[in-house]
Amino acid sequence: MAEGPESRDAAPLLEKAYHDNCPGCKVDRLKRERRGIPYRDLSYIWIVSLCTALPITSLFPFVYFMIRDFHIAKREEDIGFYAGFVGSSFMVGRALTSVFWGVVADRYGRKPIILIGTFSVVVLNALFGLSTSFWMALCTRFLLGCFNSVLGTIRAYAVEICTEEHRGLTLSVVSTSRGIGLIIGPAIGGFFAQPAEKYPGLFSQSSIFGRYPYFLPCLLISIYAAGVFISCWWLPETLHMHERTDGRSSCDEVEVSCDSSDATKHDTEVEEQKTYEENLLKNWPLMSTIIVYCVFSLQEIAYSEIFSLWAVSERKFGGLNFSSQDVGEVLAISGFGLLLFQLLLYPRVEKILGPIMITRLSAGISIPLLSSYPYIAMLSGLTLHIAINFASMLRNALSVSVVTGIFILLNNAVPQHQRGAANGISMTAMSISKAFGPACGGALFSWAQKRQVATFLPGDQMVFFVLNLLQMIGLILTFKPFLAQPHERRAASIA
Repeated sequence: MAEGPESRDAAPLLEKAYHDNCPGCKVDRLKRERRGIPYRDLSYIWIVSLCTALPITSLFPFVYFMIRDFHIAKREEDIGFYAGFVGSSFMVGRALTSVFWGVVADRYGRKPIILIGTFSVVVLNALFGLSTSFWMALCTRFLLGCFNSVLGTIRAYAVEICTEEHRGLTLSVVSTSRGIGLIIGPAIGGFFAQPAEKYPGLFSQSSIFGRYPYFLPCLLISIYAAGVFISCWWLPETLHMHERTDGRSSCDEVEVSCDSSDATKHDTEVEEQKTYEENLLKNWPLMSTIIVYCVFSLQEIAYSEIFSLWAVSERKFGGLNFSSQDVGEVLAISGFGLLLFQLLLYPRVEKILGPIMITRLSAGISIPLLSSYPYIAMLSGLTLHIAINFASMLRNALSVSVVTGIFILLNNAVPQHQRGAANGISMTAMSISKAFGPACGGALFSWAQKRQVATFLPGDQMVFFVLNLLQMIGLILTFKPFLAQPHERRAASIA
C-alpha cells in the first residue's frame, strides 16, 4: 500500500544517530521503543540506593553503647561527643572523594562507580562491626565514606535510564529507597546489635557475635551489599561512549519531525541546551540548589543522630529511656509508612504542586512537628509509643519529600554530560555539611543534657530549637531571589 502525503509528512526530518558500540545509545534506543514504566530499571535504582544508604545511619542506635564499651569517654555525658565523631567520619570521607567519583563516572561510566561503591560496603562495613577501639571504628567509617560515593552517580543514572515522563518517578525511587535506608539501617542496628544479650538462646557470649556485639547488624548489611554487587553486573550503562561533533560524549539531541510544533519544540530545546553554563561553579540554578540541599542535609543527619541519642537517653535527661530494640521498632514502622507515602502519594502530589512547592510545604510542616518532640517525651506507656511512631513517620515522609524535590531541581539544572560531575559536587558539598551534623549534633546533645534546669529552652528543647532553626533557614532559601531555575535564567537573559 502506497504511503499518502500525510504519512510522508510525518516522517522524521532529523533522524537521531545511534552508534552500535555505544551503551548510552543502546539505552536511548530502548527508551524510544519501550512503553510503560521501566520496572526493571527502577528495581536496580532501588537496590543500589538502599545499599548506599543503609550503612550511613545503621550505627546510630548502638553507637552510644559502642563508645561506652570502648571506655574512651570519662563521663556518661561525654559519650555523645565521641559518637558524633564516629558518625561524622563517614561524611568527611565522602566529601573528599565525591567530585573525583563524579568526574570518573562522566569519563568511564556510571556502572564501574556503582560496582566499586557497593563492594566497599561489603568489606568496610563488616570491618566496622569488628572494631575493637575508637580509632579503628573511626578509620573504617572514614574509608567507607571515601569509597561509597554512589548516591550522586545513581541520581544521574536514574535521570538517564528513563524518559522525561517517568523522571519524577525514578528520582522519587532514589529518594524513597535512600530515605528508607536511612530509617531501616538504624532499625537493623537496633534489632541486631548486642545479640548475645537480647537473644541468648540463639547467640552465646563465647560466639563471634558475643565477642563482637555490633558485628551482626553490619554483617547483615554487608551480605545485602554483596547481593547488590552481583546483581549490578547486569546493570545497563547509560553514558554515551562516542564523541560528538562538539567534543562531548553525550547524545542530548532529540528527534524532530516535520510537524511544525515538533520543530518549534526542537528549536526551544536547542536554545535551552545553549543556556546551560559549561562551568558548573558559575551555574547559579545548580549552585543555589546545592546550597539549599546542604542546609536540609545538615538538618537531616543531625536529626538522625539526635533522635537515636534522645530516644535511648534516660528520663532524667529528657529522653525516652528506650532500648536500642525500641528505637529499631519505631524506625521500622516509619520506614514502612515512608514507603507507602513515596510510592503511592508523592508522584501524584509532585505533578500537582511541582518540586519547589512540595519542598516548601514539607519544610514548613516539619517545624511545628519537631517543636512537639520535647512534649512527647512527657508521655508514657502506649500513648508515648503511638505519639512517637506517628511523629517519626510524618517527619521522615516530610524529610524525604524535601530531598526528592531538590533532586529534581538539581538534575534539571544541567545536561546529561555534566550530571555525574554536578551530582559529585552536590555530594561533596552535602557530605561536608553532613560531616558537621553528627559531630555538632552529638556535642549539642551532650551540652543540652547538662542544662536541664536552664531558664531559656532547658534540656532537649534547645536541641529541637536548633534543628528547627536550620529548617527555617533552608525554607527561606527556597524562595526568590536565592533559588533560581534554568528557565528563569533564560527569561532574564532574553530580557
